[in-house]
Amino acid sequence: MEKLIITVASTGDFATKDHTPYLPTTPEEIAESIYESWKAGAAIAHIHVRDDEGIPTLDQAKYIEVVKRLEEMNCDIIINFTTAGGELKDVTKRFPIVELQPEIASYDAGSFNIGPNVFIHTPAMLEQLAEKMLENNVKPELEVFDVGMIHNALRVAEKGLIKPPFFFQFVLGAKGGIPATPENLMFMKNNIPEGSIWSAIGASKDQLMINTMSILLGGHVRVGMEDAVYYRKGELATSNAQFVKRIVELANILGREVATPDEAREIIGLKVKKAAQTK
Repeated sequence: MEKLIITVASTGDFATKDHTPYLPTTPEEIAESIYESWKAGAAIAHIHVRDDEGIPTLDQAKYIEVVKRLEEMNCDIIINFTTAGGELKDVTKRFPIVELQPEIASYDAGSFNIGPNVFIHTPAMLEQLAEKMLENNVKPELEVFDVGMIHNALRVAEKGLIKPPFFFQFVLGAKGGIPATPENLMFMKNNIPEGSIWSAIGASKDQLMINTMSILLGGHVRVGMEDAVYYRKGELATSNAQFVKRIVELANILGREVATPDEAREIIGLKVKKAAQTK
C-alpha cells in the first residue's frame, strides 16, 4: 500500500471551549497545535479559524497569521483551508480564502442538512467554487457527506473544472450525512473513479473505527478536535497531537508506513516543496 496520509483538523466550526478546554481557537493556539501534530506525524493541516469571540470566521487575516506562525516554526505541513468558516449560503464569500492560494481547500460537493442548518451548494455554486480553485491553483479536497456528492463532484470534473487525481474526503457519521458503518465506507470507496485518492472521517465516537478501516483498505485518515473531542469514552483528548500519535502507532502495528508532507504531496499531485529542517 502507498504510505498513509494523516490530516489533522484541529478546530472546526462546531466545538467550543465549553465542550473542551483543550480546543485551540486563537491563531497562536491553532498554529501551535498544528505544529505539534506535524511533529507527531501529520502531513496535512485542515484549518478553520475563529474571530476574537471564538466564532467561526472567513477573515483572511486570521488564516494568514496561522500560516505565518507555521512558517516561522519551519513547519512544512500541507496547508488545507476550509471554505466553510460558518458561511452556509453564499459561495462568493468563500472566494477570498481560495485567493490566499493554500495548497488545498475544502470543496463540499453538494447541499445537505448539517445539524439544525442547511449547507447550500447549488450546481452553479459548485462550478463557481471549482473555477475559483482552478484559477488559483488550489487542489479541491472533495468533502462528501453522502454518495450523491461523489457524483456531483464528478459532474463538475467532466466540465474540466476539477483535475485528476481526485482527492476525496469521506465524512461519515455527521448529522444529516451517511452513517458511519463499515458497509457505508466500502460503498463510498467503491463509487469513486480508479486512481482517486481517498481519506475518511468518522464523526465523534466513530472516529477510530473509520480510521482503522481506512488504514486497512488503503485509504488515508483525518483526525482532530473538529471531528471528536474525546480520546476514548469519558476521556477528553488533551491535544490534537494525541490523536495523531495514536494513528501513527496503529499504522505501525498494521504495517502501514506514514507519509511525510512531501510524500503526501506526491501522492495527491501537489508540487513538492523543499523539506523542512529535522523535526
